[in-house]
Amino acid sequence: MGGVTTSARAGEPVDADLLRATGAGDRTAFETLYGRHAPWLVVRLTRRCNDPALVDEAVQDTFVAVWRGARRWDGRGEVAAWIWGIGIRRLIDQLRSRPRPTAELVDADVEREPSAEERVLLGVEYGDLAGALDRLSPELRAVVQATVLDGLTTREAGHLLGLPAGTVKTRMMRAKAQLREALA
Repeated sequence: MGGVTTSARAGEPVDADLLRATGAGDRTAFETLYGRHAPWLVVRLTRRCNDPALVDEAVQDTFVAVWRGARRWDGRGEVAAWIWGIGIRRLIDQLRSRPRPTAELVDADVEREPSAEERVLLGVEYGDLAGALDRLSPELRAVVQATVLDGLTTREAGHLLGLPAGTVKTRMMRAKAQLREALA
């Protein structure tokens, strides 16, 4: 891969260059991105959904979207945060398309209750929280999306949104106050 910058880790290419190369159709770059990011994505999505089949489907859909949309990455923020944003949206799509959001049969005899996070994610799409989130300004909604729904740290959200960590914290405090008021 000509023109690929290497990281401090044993001469490995950096994510941004891998993503650009993926956008140009480089399968090797894509395989490297997948190998680097799929394992942690599985772990993080599994914390939000206790159905391994849904998580696997969301991860697969995420990397299909990465392959197809790599050229649309604007170069701002961390590639991992961009991938995470795609992954959590794909998981929400999987949860939304479920026929029954209540207890379901996993095996012939075992019922599985949706996890608390699954219920929250569904509530974000359909419940009172959805309306309250819609009433937030785009700046506040973006911070809530990144930190609460996407599970990013303040620092990661700052990188993703191009903001200092202190600004992310301030906006989150304002968003929480507005959400409390809207949901009271």
